[in-house]
Amino acid sequence: MSTFCRHGTLTESCPICRVGVEEAERAASAPSRPKKRPARAGAAGRARVLSGARGGRLTIRHETRSGDDGFRTPLAPGLRASADAERLADQLAFAAARLALLAADPPGLYADVAAEPETEEATWLAFLIAYLGPLEPPDDPFATIRAVRTSWAGGGVPDLQGAALGPRTSHDPARGERTLLAYRRWAQRSGSQVGGFSADPSWSETQRFERVFERLALPGLDRRARYDLLVVLGTLGRYELAAPSLLASEDDAVTRAAKRVFGIGDRLVLERRVSELAGASGVPVAAFDLALENWAAAVPATLGAFGVDDPHTRERVRVALGLG
Repeated sequence: MSTFCRHGTLTESCPICRVGVEEAERAASAPSRPKKRPARAGAAGRARVLSGARGGRLTIRHETRSGDDGFRTPLAPGLRASADAERLADQLAFAAARLALLAADPPGLYADVAAEPETEEATWLAFLIAYLGPLEPPDDPFATIRAVRTSWAGGGVPDLQGAALGPRTSHDPARGERTLLAYRRWAQRSGSQVGGFSADPSWSETQRFERVFERLALPGLDRRARYDLLVVLGTLGRYELAAPSLLASEDDAVTRAAKRVFGIGDRLVLERRVSELAGASGVPVAAFDLALENWAAAVPATLGAFGVDDPHTRERVRVALGLG
């Protein structure tokens, strides 16, 4: 019989409480065996790739998690360790600093997006950056995008055969050009890219962000690419776009991390808790997308903003979480 847990959702659906249920079921059905040595607290997340029975690959991910030291905060009820809270403050500070850098002095090809006189070409370049993803140091973050870049007016799509891709890429080599072509068809249906991203002039910045985000749900274009594309276009001033919330609409790395941090799987409650922490800390809600994924990652992504920091934002987050 299904029961409701203390987080207000079905126990088997709750990302926190279901762990205990699954462990109890496994313990009841599994034969007795020696216990495995527990992983060290605070160990970095790792991934192992095993060969599948049909020649595919199975990736087993071990997420970063610190030992419970009694830390509790109502703004992030999923956190149970001060080290995890400190890491969240670090990543929110970095993500906020990246947004500030994009607005004031955009690095690399982001500067080209901001300065390009033709809006169609600027939008296409922003799409390629979000879709392919900047590389990580020591590589030039924009080397691949610069090498494969095509013009919008030319009508072609980049040749991505063997291209190096960033850690946040949405491109699946198995799909080939299909996602790129789907994006071009999407723009054609709107009359142009400008028509697609401007949409209804009566919409507010947040309404436009949410509705274009939904309309951009193309095959092979994942949530993170769509979200960061709209964040970048709005931050660089190309369109009137402002993130209204996290828009945790898919089971991606961002959404899974958000469920861990905020201790809830229900989307409406999750979005409310993100907004509450954003308001209490003064961090733009748009920064949570990158910050949450980086919080759970073994190696955080910089997205072309390597080395930036915002100590004032970090301290505000620490105080909001009860660390200061």
